[in-house]
Amino acid sequence: MTEQERRTEEAGSGAAPDAEDRRGLSQGIAVAEGARPQKGLTEEKVFELNDVAVLYDGNPAVREISFDVFKNRITALIGPSGCGKSTLIRCFNRMNDLIPIARVEGEILYHGEDLYGPNVDPVQVRKLIGMVFQKPNPFPKSIYDNIAFGPRTLGMKGDMDDIVERALRRGALWDEVKDRLDENAYGLSGGQQQRLCIARCVAVEPDVILMDEPCSALDPISTGKIEDLMMELKDDYSIVIVTHNMQQAARVSDMTAFLIVELDASEKNRTGRIVEYDETQTIFTNPSDQRTEDYVTGKVG
Repeated sequence: MTEQERRTEEAGSGAAPDAEDRRGLSQGIAVAEGARPQKGLTEEKVFELNDVAVLYDGNPAVREISFDVFKNRITALIGPSGCGKSTLIRCFNRMNDLIPIARVEGEILYHGEDLYGPNVDPVQVRKLIGMVFQKPNPFPKSIYDNIAFGPRTLGMKGDMDDIVERALRRGALWDEVKDRLDENAYGLSGGQQQRLCIARCVAVEPDVILMDEPCSALDPISTGKIEDLMMELKDDYSIVIVTHNMQQAARVSDMTAFLIVELDASEKNRTGRIVEYDETQTIFTNPSDQRTEDYVTGKVG
């Protein structure tokens, strides 16, 4: 793992909101308790993307991205390799800020307020918008201490044993580890480590959970458990997931955005653009663009 990757993962997985953070990312962004998701699907917008572009050293990696992410829904980003899915998902919690040559243009609203506003602290953003990475990244600590790390750091009130148990239950892991909480998290299987990372994320009750290909390195059984977990978590959280697995997107997501790769005139620079964004059932059964149909049916990939 490179130093940049290490910093990126630490920034995305070690943060958590405290009571002060929940009152707002800045004076201009109100993310009070009333903004927390309630059970059941709604049309309330968590994110609004308007003509978003991400450039690396002046070259666009994605451009002209516009769509809304809704509360209590799982939104999937699909498309061929290199279309900018991971770049795009990292815009939601300002992870691209950690890359010196990266620049985000356009507008991203979070609960109606500018996520990239001048008074917004990106660290506070990441405390409210948690992230689970492709490769499980547990801390080199016990299972218990992995979950307790965020709540302890923030001085969260309540019995720590209860907080840890609740998070592990939410991560569908409690029954498997309740008798080995003092063991090193590295002793868990890959699928268990990923669920531990999800439990670590929900321990501090973020507003949104981002998942960048969370099942790509897992076996089918572990993948099924993660998918079941996502379906349960969307009652309380809004989830955005990047996946290469079309079946997975069809199974778990409510909304799907399909991106493609375009080459410039020199055929050297690749740029991701959104082709279609709609309810998942529509994307997979009655898409409006032929390119979408070709991709989801496997004609191109």
